Amino acid sequence: MTEATESKSQQAYAAVKQRIVHGIYTPGYRLVLATIATDLGVSVVPVREAIRRLEAEGLVTFERNVGATVSGIDPTEYQYTMQTLSIVEGAATGLSAQLMDKADIARARAVNNRMRNCLADFDPLQFTALNQEFHSILFEHCPNPHILDLVQRGWNRLAALRSSTFRFVPGRARDSVNEHENLLVLIERGAEPAQIEQAARQHRIATLDAYLRQAPGTQKTLSTTSKDKQ
Repeated sequence: MTEATESKSQQAYAAVKQRIVHGIYTPGYRLVLATIATDLGVSVVPVREAIRRLEAEGLVTFERNVGATVSGIDPTEYQYTMQTLSIVEGAATGLSAQLMDKADIARARAVNNRMRNCLADFDPLQFTALNQEFHSILFEHCPNPHILDLVQRGWNRLAALRSSTFRFVPGRARDSVNEHENLLVLIERGAEPAQIEQAARQHRIATLDAYLRQAPGTQKTLSTTSKDKQ
């Protein structure tokens, strides 16, 4: 493959992946190579390479007599991902909190205020992006690179699942914003890292629980709240 083809393949990959993640290409959507190539202004070859990469990532499925289609969202995989992320992101937030200064808290609060302001004219994709920005500020000072790597993998897996929980349960958004403020108050007060970790973990689990209530086919028992453990 020439360098020019590789570049076009990367462009095609980024464009198709973005459309899948943003819900433009919905689950089951048939990916016609010639149509996508024409749309992107490239030949079929780089599009075929892009589709192969997306298949390896689980975003695309090949079906006999159908061809390439956008994979469906696996509720169980989402459940496992959120449960794991609640543990590692909670730990990262607890470790990071004691290293945050007033400027960091102000940045996080500003993002949360933007989230609050967009509740009236709700856009789940924008809200999800702001949500990630908020949490990134909270755990960015975590001194353990291995934990941060696990957190990033969790976020990447959610992106691969095209998961915007707030699209399915928009009512969760307002509670999420309020819980963000509670986390910031704990950090401002210098609460113990373990308390902040538990609050961050419970915040993530609450989002999972909201989703599970809308997905009766999943195993709700895997979502274990702190109250269940007490």
